[in-house]
Amino acid sequence: MRTWTPPVIPDLPGDGIVPKLYNTATERLEYPAIPDDRALLYVCGITPYDATHLGHAFTYLTFDLMQRAWRDAGIDTVYAQNITDIDDPLLERAADTGVDWRTLADEQIGLFRSDMHRMGMIPPEHYVAVTEQIDDIASAVAQLRELGFAYPVPTDDAAGHDLYFDIDAAQATSQWRLGDVAPYDRDVMLRLSAERGGDPGRPGKRNPLDPLLWRAAREGEPSWESVVGAGRPGWHIECSVIATGALGGAFTVQGGGSDLVFPHHEFTAAHATAISGTPLAHAYCHAGLVSYQGHKMSKSRGNLVFVSRLLNSGADPSAIRLGLLAHHYRSEWEWLDSDLEVAERRLAGWRDGLARHGDDPASAAQVLQQLRSALANDLDTPVMLATLDAALDRGVDDPGLVAAAVAALLGVVLVEED
Repeated sequence: MRTWTPPVIPDLPGDGIVPKLYNTATERLEYPAIPDDRALLYVCGITPYDATHLGHAFTYLTFDLMQRAWRDAGIDTVYAQNITDIDDPLLERAADTGVDWRTLADEQIGLFRSDMHRMGMIPPEHYVAVTEQIDDIASAVAQLRELGFAYPVPTDDAAGHDLYFDIDAAQATSQWRLGDVAPYDRDVMLRLSAERGGDPGRPGKRNPLDPLLWRAAREGEPSWESVVGAGRPGWHIECSVIATGALGGAFTVQGGGSDLVFPHHEFTAAHATAISGTPLAHAYCHAGLVSYQGHKMSKSRGNLVFVSRLLNSGADPSAIRLGLLAHHYRSEWEWLDSDLEVAERRLAGWRDGLARHGDDPASAAQVLQQLRSALANDLDTPVMLATLDAALDRGVDDPGLVAAAVAALLGVVLVEED
């Protein structure tokens, strides 16, 4: 799957700082292992039926910043992202709107690419749709079955059987243990499973938390012939296969929104570890969820603020980035309609500040060091913004260096190219 044109990222003088990041799995700040100065990042992509809202943008901006920090520190990055272009929510939206599901997916993927390009996001080197990997995913399911980690559950509305992952068998004989990624108790896991695509109450399952690996073909649903019968993949095994296919095992960071911690990232890691015998990732990093009008942005509630609408109404992409960067990536926060206006004023103030000639200008070299230090401290963008507010209010002794630093580290454009 093609991606989008990458942004121009200026080279900065001196050495950047490798960031310390919060690892959800261990609940502490850590330096993820980066062998040979090469960071491997996998971020879960969209289900393409209602893209791109500001919650999406906040998540992908988080991992855009992570890559910018690594690159500034001299670390090569390899970035992979999937597209869940076959899933129940996509099929339901297509049915509700009378649009073919493939047409809807293609339209929303195209819109997402455009939004990411206009927002200056670094594109993935590996951008992989689930429908491009059906055979590999089915083969992984077959391997789990052969290893004794998958079992059939009868269905009333299909000729075949659905296949489920056997949590207890995997814990008994693989390196993975339930809770390796999501440090929650069982009651919380059961609740989240029911809320986030699981089916803990389904009869025939050995453990209520066992996740679906392969859904047998149903009449009226898309399906593929495979080594495990006609059907389509479950959610978690898709990312297991796409991530390890692109990056191998034990890569640097698995990322996404905090709503993916359980069950998605837990069982993505479980499947991959059960197959390979090695952990999926060294660290699991998650962006907080964004609310609007008093509730988390969600397609079901309809309280979405779309990036494309803001851009098409004339909003500066850098102002949108600043509106998001005002919040630490792990925070849960609410977007207000006034936030864009506040960000636009800040952006205008910074641009004016580059031309300010005060009697006591701030040192651009010191500003760069302060920005690097804040970014290295778990991507502390509020401190970065406060640093720039203070410096550009005084004026700086090297406006070009500050403009380059802001473009490279934050992706915010202060000086338009000719």
